[in-house]
Amino acid sequence: MPRFPFDKFPTALNTLSTQMKATGEVMSVGRSFEESFLKAIRSLEDGRNHIHLEKFDSAHMSVRELLEYIKEGTDDRLYAISQLMWLGVDASLICDITQIDMFFLDKIRKIVKLEKELEKNKGSLELLKEAKRNGFSDSYVAELWGQTTDEIYQLRLKENVFPVYKMIDTCSSEFESYVPYFYSTYAEENESIVSDKKKIIVLGSGPIRIGQGVEFDYSTVHAVKTIQKMGYEAIVINNNPETVSTDYTAADKLYFEPLTPEDVMNVVLLEKPVGVIATLGGQTAVNLAAALAERGVKIIGTDCAAIEKAENRDSFDCVIKSLGIPNPKGEAVTDIETGVRVAEEIGYPVLVRPSFVLGGRAMEIVANEKMLRRYLKTAVEVDVDKPVLIDKYLMGKEVEVDAVCDGKQVFLPGIMELVERTGVHSGDSTSVYPPFSLSEKVKNTIIEYTSKLGIGIGIVGLFNIQFIVDEQENVFVIEVNPRASRSVPFLSKSTGCPLVDIGVRAMLGESLEQQGITQTVLPDKKRWYVKAPAFSFAKLTGMDAYLSPEMKSTGEAIGYDKRLSRALYKAFQAAGIPMLKYGTVLVTVADEDKEETLPLVRRFRDIGFNIEATSRTADFLRENGIQARKLKNINEGSEEVLESIRSGHVSYIINTRAILSGVHYVNGEAMRRCAVENGVTTFTSLDTVRIVLDVLEELVNKVSTIDSDD
Repeated sequence: MPRFPFDKFPTALNTLSTQMKATGEVMSVGRSFEESFLKAIRSLEDGRNHIHLEKFDSAHMSVRELLEYIKEGTDDRLYAISQLMWLGVDASLICDITQIDMFFLDKIRKIVKLEKELEKNKGSLELLKEAKRNGFSDSYVAELWGQTTDEIYQLRLKENVFPVYKMIDTCSSEFESYVPYFYSTYAEENESIVSDKKKIIVLGSGPIRIGQGVEFDYSTVHAVKTIQKMGYEAIVINNNPETVSTDYTAADKLYFEPLTPEDVMNVVLLEKPVGVIATLGGQTAVNLAAALAERGVKIIGTDCAAIEKAENRDSFDCVIKSLGIPNPKGEAVTDIETGVRVAEEIGYPVLVRPSFVLGGRAMEIVANEKMLRRYLKTAVEVDVDKPVLIDKYLMGKEVEVDAVCDGKQVFLPGIMELVERTGVHSGDSTSVYPPFSLSEKVKNTIIEYTSKLGIGIGIVGLFNIQFIVDEQENVFVIEVNPRASRSVPFLSKSTGCPLVDIGVRAMLGESLEQQGITQTVLPDKKRWYVKAPAFSFAKLTGMDAYLSPEMKSTGEAIGYDKRLSRALYKAFQAAGIPMLKYGTVLVTVADEDKEETLPLVRRFRDIGFNIEATSRTADFLRENGIQARKLKNINEGSEEVLESIRSGHVSYIINTRAILSGVHYVNGEAMRRCAVENGVTTFTSLDTVRIVLDVLEELVNKVSTIDSDD
């Protein structure tokens, strides 16, 4: 089943067509279509545990509206069909409208019929068994019965209602074989042979989506190799068919299952492992740690107490205050009025985001009270269970580290400097190792803070920290991720240091000293490594291409060379950003950015580019001695800007919007969308423009402005 990014980009058009829009996929296996279908839905990790969506409930949409909605193929049409069947609409009518085969509609109808029976017969053990055979989750049965998920789990425990595991037959029954590749089903015979060896379960990261990609599969697979070397049986639970970890030869055993507390616990009860590693599968695995620990499962490495210290705002503030480490002022709020008061005390602009987010989900820079109220009302649900974090927005360089802590000592193989300053998600930034502009004082401070935080939080294994360095070289901690991060593969390949191997050994009790690691940090390499983001704006109609704290990239590429400019060139080219040496640059920037933009535009002019600009930007450039063709803006009732982009002579667009005032023009979004449709590269960060110019100047003039002659 495909995993779509529309939960992250609600403005993008969710109509499906011949243009692929999925960022990843899940695979589920069952004894019936119903079982496999419902397992796939809860594997998607989009907050759904069944074929039910609140937006289609009777309180929100009528039968007429639902019938109109299902005329087009959308990412969530199946949920609307399920609701129509719940309301008694005939399947043949749905078949006529959608042209979905009656085979599938009959299966959905059977699921809905069972839902209604469960709702009418609360507590029925026979119906519970029937529901489990058809793929229903404990959490959805709990909703229908008005109970908690744990109550359903305890009932299954008492009545011994658990799945068995069937082997996926890779030999088509032509001859007898045993392949350690299993799926759960509620039947009689169990085909998974449990060995006497000590076992460790590694949780995978589920479907690829923005914010959590194949980088975490890298960590999972390398962890399996280390676990096996250390004499344990390595068991993987994952559901993404695209990954190496779900190749049944990668681990000693593979369970193709949804990554939920229920499905993982079923495997744990069968295999009885020494423990579970939950810090290598991204936020998916980390979010399972607490639920598993509550049910008596040992979490290997960084435990739930340490995860809480890193991810809970109040706990984290206590830790960093006790360590004397500065961080941006901030507070977690649970209602709108408190949020407004906190933002006023901190001072605008502020950075707002839901707690426990993935890939900067719904993260935004807010410039005033009006914007904040709108955000808290529409972008997120804010209540006691879903606090929103409000932090002071600090402008400065962003720096990132991945490190390993064994509980007593910290090892930091390298520091990565992000090209784009704060305000652009680190996953969308260009990352450079070794750092190109940090002083020794700043580097030493980062090393000191990393060591203090690893030990102070209680990390055992891999962790990631993001820092801000301001103009006065003050270093602030933005956040600590108590897990492997998306930059682990990049830093491992850049430094030649097997970070996952070191981290897993530490998790399994082998100290850094026992591993022969006595230094805190490795010396910087004499070669430059660049990680550049890759975007899919052209695939998702209606999605704004402006870079912000909300992550938008769907992949990345690496480039390396002895010269930084060449490493940047290789990374950009590999990521699909063309390095054009000619043409026209279209400039339209916020008033607060005009002075900073001026020398960049001069540099474009000096290497032979023509300059075009929207009205106010063109006036500013002309006043400062740069000839620029003036184009009327879209909000002036003109299509000159769009026509210029469509004409094919524009090579690059430089477009920024105001952070301090929060003034965002709709015409900017229309221009960026037109650029995407016509394949024109748009830069929304001046820092990116600066390094692109460094590369172009070497291409045109054969002289590098950022590299020495050696």
